[in-house]
Amino acid sequence: MASNGIKDQVAIVGMGCTAFGEHWDRDASDMLIESATSAYQSAGVDPDDVDAYWLGTFASGVSGMVFSEALKTPYKPVTRIENMCATGSEAIRNAAYAVASGAYDLVMAVGVEKLKDGGYSGLVVPGPDGDGTESSMTAPAMFSLLAPAYCEKYGVEESELKDVLSRIAWKNHVAGAKNSKAQFRKEVPIEKICNSPRIAGMFGVFDCSGVADGSAAAIMCRAEDAHKYTDNPIYLKAFSIAAGPNEGFISEDYDFTTFQEVVVSAQDAYKQAGITNPREQISMAEVHDCFTATELVLMEDMGFSERGEGWRDVMEGRFDGDGAQPINPDGGLKSFGHPIGASGLRMMYEMWLQLRGEAGERQIDNPKIGLTHNLGGQPGRCVSFVSIVGNEIG
Repeated sequence: MASNGIKDQVAIVGMGCTAFGEHWDRDASDMLIESATSAYQSAGVDPDDVDAYWLGTFASGVSGMVFSEALKTPYKPVTRIENMCATGSEAIRNAAYAVASGAYDLVMAVGVEKLKDGGYSGLVVPGPDGDGTESSMTAPAMFSLLAPAYCEKYGVEESELKDVLSRIAWKNHVAGAKNSKAQFRKEVPIEKICNSPRIAGMFGVFDCSGVADGSAAAIMCRAEDAHKYTDNPIYLKAFSIAAGPNEGFISEDYDFTTFQEVVVSAQDAYKQAGITNPREQISMAEVHDCFTATELVLMEDMGFSERGEGWRDVMEGRFDGDGAQPINPDGGLKSFGHPIGASGLRMMYEMWLQLRGEAGERQIDNPKIGLTHNLGGQPGRCVSFVSIVGNEIG
């Protein structure tokens, strides 16, 4: 897999994000208006200044026309994007490529999801129609397969790994407690996490991310025009997406200690961005921690840890907010919440804040390069999206 990429050709010049959570008194349009208005204000532009829009939504059923009505952008091009849980990131990618191509000067990518009113629980594993021979499992059940596979392959006791997973959840709750926009803004003791009711396999309640309502938006332009809109733009270094061949549902010996889609997309993104040592060169990352075991496996798939050593890095605090390589400094899906179409843009929003020195209590010391990662689907049948951004050209 090879991509030429658009390194340093496009910049983000404005962003906005709602609080994530249960917004019973608001609909998708209300949240779109809030995130988009914040992005307009951030970039110092009006809706008329934006040439085109990309709307990421998975389940809300929001068409381009509804978006146009809510944001008062009549006759502007609006493209709806969907790619499972990677929907928000896909909206960013498509909008950025439109700028890089020269088709538009100023664009917006916006993601929104209104899930709570519809009763969406996150349990269902969506997928295309099959032939009737494939397994049917909930999302927690599918992702829970990662934990015993990791124990068996690397000789880790289940009790040890449970402590590791609990520490990941604890870390992300600590970060969420510092984030006024997070769905869950409370630290949770590790003992409570360890002893929480079981959901599937080794997973307890606190090993699972929460379903939420929310919206986030980004405004982008050509890099050479960025300083017209802000003194502190962030520059897009790489985008890579990989869709898997469904091996996990048809192969009896599938390796549940890795997502090959993540490995491929990460390596392609690193090549585009000129990253040769992600463990040292990536200042921070927002990754798709739908479940705690997912975050552990992602650390190794993306080269932040050696194979079989990620659990030790977790326990040693490498990925804590004040660690050598902070992971999910905004709380991640675990604490910030997961409104599917908005999550990828929410991850980019944290990069925006951190790289501009605006993350407040969560601020990382002098970050230069950030990474976001979205996973859509489940082990063995997924898409993986990786983006890399920085606050300098070069």
